[in-house]
Amino acid sequence: MIEIMNRFFRRGLYVSLFVAALACKEAPVIEQVDTYDSMVVTVDDAVIESRFSASIRGRQDIQIMPQVSGTISKVCVAEGDVVRSGQTLFVIDQVPYKAALQTAEANVKAAKTNVSIADITLKSKQELYNREVISEYELRMAENQLLAAEAQLLQAEAQRINASNSLSYTEVKAPANGVVGTIPFRQGALVGPTMATPLTTVSDNSEMYVYFSMNETQLLKLTRTHGSMDAALAAFPKPKLLLSDGSEYEHEGYVESVSGVIDSNTGTVSLRAVFPNPGRILLSGSTGNILLHYYEKDCIVIPCVATYEVQDKTFVYIPVEGKAKSRMVDVQRYDGVNYIVRSGLSVGDVIITEGVAMLRDGAPVQLRDNVATLNDNQQSEE
Repeated sequence: MIEIMNRFFRRGLYVSLFVAALACKEAPVIEQVDTYDSMVVTVDDAVIESRFSASIRGRQDIQIMPQVSGTISKVCVAEGDVVRSGQTLFVIDQVPYKAALQTAEANVKAAKTNVSIADITLKSKQELYNREVISEYELRMAENQLLAAEAQLLQAEAQRINASNSLSYTEVKAPANGVVGTIPFRQGALVGPTMATPLTTVSDNSEMYVYFSMNETQLLKLTRTHGSMDAALAAFPKPKLLLSDGSEYEHEGYVESVSGVIDSNTGTVSLRAVFPNPGRILLSGSTGNILLHYYEKDCIVIPCVATYEVQDKTFVYIPVEGKAKSRMVDVQRYDGVNYIVRSGLSVGDVIITEGVAMLRDGAPVQLRDNVATLNDNQQSEE
């Protein structure tokens, strides 16, 4: 009797397990669909910021070299002094040059005396020749002596001018307004025109030249937009200057010129901007960044977080029939947070703006506030 009951129990257990297995097999699998934020693509006005590395130079950086040799007898300025054109910077020992000038002036006086004597002699010879007292040969000799004396006078005059110039060069003067740079030579130092190191540098810092480079494509776009290079320069946005400490220079500049040669190594063109420097904050030889702001109307703007990159290409996800579909777009960053879309999206398209890095093509998505309806309708119509 017990054996029969065990058999019925085992059969009942098997039936129960079989029924449970069938029930589990037939139960539907529920796939979880995540909800994402999205946006409808529209157009808006944008301010595009472009940044370029820049080097700063004075309007004139003039190396001051001595034109005569000698020892420095006096240094008339200090480093950092503001000097005017013609102001004396250094004085080189003048004693030998004053002596040379005195010698040259004495030679000029002697040459003038010789000319006077030769002239008197010629007049006397001419009178004697007219009376047929002397021959024509003697007359011609007197004429030649006068010519030789006049030549010696011209030579003496030239030597006097050279000696006077050399003496004037002993006072080394500023060739232009500017600021005195480093002075490596002091009183007593021997200097000369063949030395490699200048006495100092005078920099005209009233206005500063700021050099930066644009690639060929950017420059061609500007030129084609405005029709010519001159028109592009006239319409160029006012540049701003970021200093090396990250602060913005208080004065605006303007782009003055564009180089006519493209650097074959970098494919860039050099541009020169001019900035006023009334407070002498800008120093020749320093560096910074040029900021240019372009105003663009009716452009498509999307947040950077709505994109992802694969091998230098940028993509977005659009919802199609409840699934994410990737689409490549051509973008330009303009404010560090958003992109301007140049191609790949149209007004009215819907893109996913949340969790893009974790999405995959074909992943089921659900958008908040039913934003995907417009895009789904567009896909259906296509």
